[in-house]
Amino acid sequence: MKISVVGGGYVGLVSSACFAELGHNVNIIEIDCNKVEAINSGEPPIYEKGLDGLLSRHAGENLMATDSYDVIPESDLSFICVGTPPGPDGNADLSMVASASRSIGRYLRDGEGYHVVVVKSTVPPGTTEELVIPTVLEEARGRSDDIGFAMNPEFLREGMAVYDFMHPDRIVIGSREGGAGDLAESAYSGIDSPVLRVGIRAAEMIKYASNAMLATKISFSNEVGNICKDLDIDVYEVMRGVGLDHRISPHFLNSGAGFGGSCLPKDVSALIRLAESLGEYPVLLKSVIEVNERQPHRLVKLLEEKIGDLFGKEVAVLGLAFKGDTDDVRDSRAIKVILDLKEKGASVKAYDPLAIPNARKVVPDIKYCRSAAEALEGCDAGLIMTEWAEFASLDEEFDMMKSRVILEGRRILSCEDAEGICW
Repeated sequence: MKISVVGGGYVGLVSSACFAELGHNVNIIEIDCNKVEAINSGEPPIYEKGLDGLLSRHAGENLMATDSYDVIPESDLSFICVGTPPGPDGNADLSMVASASRSIGRYLRDGEGYHVVVVKSTVPPGTTEELVIPTVLEEARGRSDDIGFAMNPEFLREGMAVYDFMHPDRIVIGSREGGAGDLAESAYSGIDSPVLRVGIRAAEMIKYASNAMLATKISFSNEVGNICKDLDIDVYEVMRGVGLDHRISPHFLNSGAGFGGSCLPKDVSALIRLAESLGEYPVLLKSVIEVNERQPHRLVKLLEEKIGDLFGKEVAVLGLAFKGDTDDVRDSRAIKVILDLKEKGASVKAYDPLAIPNARKVVPDIKYCRSAAEALEGCDAGLIMTEWAEFASLDEEFDMMKSRVILEGRRILSCEDAEGICW
């Protein structure tokens, strides 16, 4: 099939490359000309495991990027994969979804044959029916009988997105018309996965509910971990026992500095705002966010207990990405810790294998180092904030510090004198 994907970010670019791998002809519509040039030359503008191989195989063949919507009329499917960042009030900002809908509708005026618009962006329930559909149809002016709509949420983990696309736990297709859902489903032909066909609003809600559940498991584990630390209990032993219950599973039970990234924080906040707009009071979801926001401050408080007043102290922060195997620093717990340290008068030296360029945009006025050893040398303390594999073998490097004060926000070290935020 011919597929157009609006948005060349994490979701749009990975989805496009994987659709190309499945044999479709794919055009990415991206307003950033630098991204367009990089994609067409086979160079991924973001780091994602396996993405470079897909681009090298398909860029210039059955995968192209453009800054124009003029590919829409020739497409069978158009996927909306633009961002929905949190607004100042925590609600999802749908301006990019609205803009994409207007442009798709405008270019569909001249198209022929059946076309399905698929929303893959994470949007509050009701968005597809109340914003996307009327906007597209209004711009298409009369061409309503042969335009279908579907909602197809993504469940991609950064760092594992290519794998997750090709080996999903489930594919969710929401639609009002069977034909629209069938065409959207056929884009995934060749992938062995359960397909769940639901209504459009249910598909939108499945994404929010899934992320809220994952965030809840993390905050639950962190709250239990905080209690375990007070009782001198290893929370990882506790969570191993909890996770063996098949009703719970061991996933997302690792205690630590909390969750970050582009999805969980914004999606839980958006779900809270949606609930409040309906007159509900989402006590559990509010607590999930509250626990998550406290965790980085607990780590800094623990550091103060170890080395006293932080004013004038030099602290090494190892790991800047919100998780390993990505360069994404959005809502990273490491950034929260760094800002806390700076506010208390500490000087910070930081290192991350991939995320320094992105972190520098957020926190430009700290010292960025080329290695963990360089960051640790001469420091009063070292904080491990991201679970990079290379940090697991650090030991001799800690001897380069003034004293071996080693605190973990993620449990990864094997040295016995490291102490964790929850253990």
